[in-house]
Amino acid sequence: MSQATLRTDRIQLVPLSDDHLEYEVELDADPEVMRYLAGRARTREEVEEFHRRRLAAASRVPGLGFWAGFIDGRFVGWWLLEPPERADQGPVEGQAELGYRLLRRHWRQGLASEGARELIRHGFGDLGLTRIFAETMAVNTASRATMAALGMRHIRTFHLHDDEPLPGGDLGEVEYAITRHKWLARQATEA
Repeated sequence: MSQATLRTDRIQLVPLSDDHLEYEVELDADPEVMRYLAGRARTREEVEEFHRRRLAAASRVPGLGFWAGFIDGRFVGWWLLEPPERADQGPVEGQAELGYRLLRRHWRQGLASEGARELIRHGFGDLGLTRIFAETMAVNTASRATMAALGMRHIRTFHLHDDEPLPGGDLGEVEYAITRHKWLARQATEA
């Protein structure tokens, strides 16, 4: 199964490709966008390396990967649904990590949750995943609020070793998750 093109009411989510590199450069060049990820803007060379890794994610598990999001042909950000990478994230089989990154001018418009909601639907409904999780810094209240709005619940707070911790890093990282069972129950109550 190749990566599907997905749609919401406002967003077209297309599988990430080399055509999207310049958008990724623009996105990662904003230090506010990167505040909880790198603590600074990324160089073009860094973005090119991450772009190669993002493209490779689509080949690891069929149907998963990164998507570039567009509204009326304008890039707004990217979303991901990819297999776990660290041992503490659990087994790859049946689960995926959810993520999103939007250009700052598109913040606070409900787009992060709209795109993420579609990826959760795709993960559980189309791919048959059993668990979807997301992580962020504990101090990233906006992302945590998005995760909670998606029906994900706080699972744990944990600390990763980092030689150059970001401001607020001493408070750790958080993991939120939702299971297919909980998602189906939530769908039934919202119908």
